[in-house]
Amino acid sequence: MIRLLAFVMMIAAALPGGARASTLLVFGDSISAGYGLEHVEQGWVAMLAAKIKAAGYGYEVVNASVSGETTAGGLARLPRALAVHHPAVVVLELGGNDGLRALPAAQMRANLARMIDLARGAGARVLLVGMRIPPNYGPRYEAQFRAVYTDLARDKKLPLVPFLLDRVALDPALMQADGIHPNAAGQPQLLDTLWPALKPLLMK
Repeated sequence: MIRLLAFVMMIAAALPGGARASTLLVFGDSISAGYGLEHVEQGWVAMLAAKIKAAGYGYEVVNASVSGETTAGGLARLPRALAVHHPAVVVLELGGNDGLRALPAAQMRANLARMIDLARGAGARVLLVGMRIPPNYGPRYEAQFRAVYTDLARDKKLPLVPFLLDRVALDPALMQADGIHPNAAGQPQLLDTLWPALKPLLMK
């Protein structure tokens, strides 16, 4: 099993002729860290790295995702990640744990906004990846939570994946027993959901 702690996974996608690849930083929580998967290679981030390499885009994929991470924790970690990896692209997939803990949506939005500004200030293009929360949290909080992503994408003029688990969340065959994390069979669906929004950022 993948250990439930912070890890950084690097998969090189070298440019022809030995030129140095640009870096794509995946900065998320357990959904991107591969929680519950038997092998790292089964996760959607590893699949993304393989897809990028096969397509010849010339990016090195760095997975700096941490299981259990909130937007506050991500904000505390991001400056160092930017300083170490100098990413050209940041895939920002955080907020799910804020929602599960019913943390204030306004604070979540402020944290994500600050991370977006930090990434852009470091010269990175940002893809914002949204999540959803179960309906038992109530319609008011659910609407506030969802609006965090749509409003940020509009206000910051960012590409948005509205819900990374859109193709798997309601299919038990693609989810782990906890009903929160996709299993190995669901990982390709995550990549398929994210890829159309990410691909244009790789071509700039």
